[in-house]
Amino acid sequence: MRLRIFTEPQQGATYETQLAVAKATEDLGFDAFFRSDHFVKMGDVTGEPGPTDSWITLGALARETSRIRLGTLVTAGTFRYPGPLAISVAQVDQMSGGRVDLGLGTGWFEDEHTAYGIPFPSLAERFERLEEQLEIVTGLWGTPAGETYSFSGRHYALSDSPALPKPAQAGGPPIIIGGIGAKRTPRLAARYADEYNVPFHQVKDTSGAFDRVRAACAEAGRTEPLVYSAAQVVCCGRDEAEVKRRADAIGREVTELRTNGLAGTPGELVDKIGQFGGLGAERIYLQVLDMHDLDHLELLAAEVLSKV
Repeated sequence: MRLRIFTEPQQGATYETQLAVAKATEDLGFDAFFRSDHFVKMGDVTGEPGPTDSWITLGALARETSRIRLGTLVTAGTFRYPGPLAISVAQVDQMSGGRVDLGLGTGWFEDEHTAYGIPFPSLAERFERLEEQLEIVTGLWGTPAGETYSFSGRHYALSDSPALPKPAQAGGPPIIIGGIGAKRTPRLAARYADEYNVPFHQVKDTSGAFDRVRAACAEAGRTEPLVYSAAQVVCCGRDEAEVKRRADAIGREVTELRTNGLAGTPGELVDKIGQFGGLGAERIYLQVLDMHDLDHLELLAAEVLSKV
């Protein structure tokens, strides 16, 4: 089981804060540093000093780290055209020496779209656009050197693109698709994803989502292996008082976190991670909401990472 640190910088984090977490992630032995792709805070926080762009941030972190993988969970398809997105991600992949994963989704938070003048079409159209984006991004990366790429869809059209730059990873960075949709998400995961992620759901719901994607892979005749993963908010303490202190710091209740996330003592976390592993999950994304609490990461590394 690989553990990845997953952050939500829109809640209030400078680049320097993210850098500190990324360096701790690397130094402590975690597999990856991931961040969300949002422009507006959520919940009862100020969000100050304001959002940071995900791919600009990851490009900088690519030069400040040497081992950990870097990525988004997930990039909002509504924020970027697929051609420029393929360029940005390929460049960061080069800058990191081939350590990038691209999570790509439809976008869902309407408030951040209206706040920054970004169109927010219907869910059906967002899925249509996502499918075309996945086709285009992977098509650009997979075009042989010296050849061009063209695409004509309902929402996007590319004509004789040089399909440059190429990522450092042959064929392009791994694609992560997440969500628990019953039909469209499994179909897209079976066709395009290298990894399928279930975010913030209990074990029983995660099991059903994994099964739907496995069925979609079988129906599509997919033979390539697919990595299964889950994302869970994390709140760990050596004792109940420390667990409560960390839950209070992120505005959550311990009982609720134990039900809907990874909360409690290290032993409790190891047990629940094992339950996800029993479903076939190979990676767990630990959503760290208090990015200033580096002691939390040290505890997770010493008492959880070392035992899974």
